[in-house]
Amino acid sequence: MDLVDPFGRTIRDLRISVTDRCNFRCTYCMPEEGMKWLPRSDVLSFEEIERLAGIFVERFDVDGLRLTGGEPTVRAHLPVLVAKLAALRLPASSPSPNAGRAPDIALTTNGATFRLLAHELRDAGLHRVNISLDTLRGERFLEMTRRDELPRVLDGIEAAREAGFAQVKINAVIERGVNDDEIVDLARFGRDNHVEVRFIEFMPLDASGHWMNDKVVGQDEIVAAIAAEFPVEQIAARGAAPADRWRYLDGTGTVGVIPSVTKPFCADCDRVRLTADGQLRTCLFATTEFDLLALMRGGASDDELSMEIQRAVGTKWAGHQINQVNFIRPNRSMSQIGG
Repeated sequence: MDLVDPFGRTIRDLRISVTDRCNFRCTYCMPEEGMKWLPRSDVLSFEEIERLAGIFVERFDVDGLRLTGGEPTVRAHLPVLVAKLAALRLPASSPSPNAGRAPDIALTTNGATFRLLAHELRDAGLHRVNISLDTLRGERFLEMTRRDELPRVLDGIEAAREAGFAQVKINAVIERGVNDDEIVDLARFGRDNHVEVRFIEFMPLDASGHWMNDKVVGQDEIVAAIAAEFPVEQIAARGAAPADRWRYLDGTGTVGVIPSVTKPFCADCDRVRLTADGQLRTCLFATTEFDLLALMRGGASDDELSMEIQRAVGTKWAGHQINQVNFIRPNRSMSQIGG
């Protein structure tokens, strides 16, 4: 059964936050100090995640699962969860290309400890990995993440390549006056290391609440900077994928931009999000949540959970309305929602 929102968009992607905790303190995501972590008893167990993911996959033909955080690799025994999700199967009658098979399973990580888990996660059934890297300069990395971990992140990227994942991508959040002078350097890094860099526009989800539009470096500016050094041509429409993509004319790979602010992809959005404490959110910027954890622990059946999921998706709005007068910031930061 398709899970369709009021605007005719079919949900195919579930983002699952496995923890709100993180070993970094990135300035656009978390405050330096004072974060109040969820009590462990309030965090979804692996079995609860498996149950909810199973409903999405087996009842609603959702064929993409992405594990996020916080930082997902700080959750103990993460490969165990990946193996549980990899054992799920879409119905043979599903319209998905994965019909009768496991959903596509991906992970977003800061990469600092990925070397320790790369092969185990690959063996457990993880298909793809995105690693965050906003700067190649050690001192700036320390300023942006408040952690001196650049060498380990670079090693994590290499470990991901060595493990043989189907895709390894780099996520780079660009903030004007902070790291916008590294756009070309980051693109070159992707070319040299055979990974796709995806530049992400700075969004109003910083824990400090200091986001301003003039800090956003838009897609057109990012692509122009890259094209001046490495000529590119745009690849055909992205569909429901969040990134617009370009190929380098010399054949040295591809590069992408997620233009959440200047050219939002809301009209094609096919995703919903599950927070670490079991709240279903229909948009990264949603102001309403649906408490699936309380329902499960209150004894709800799979049918009852399915009905609540359908009810939630029935409230999914047309778009996030950033830069409009009626935009309301979520009351949670990125780390608490799940990237």
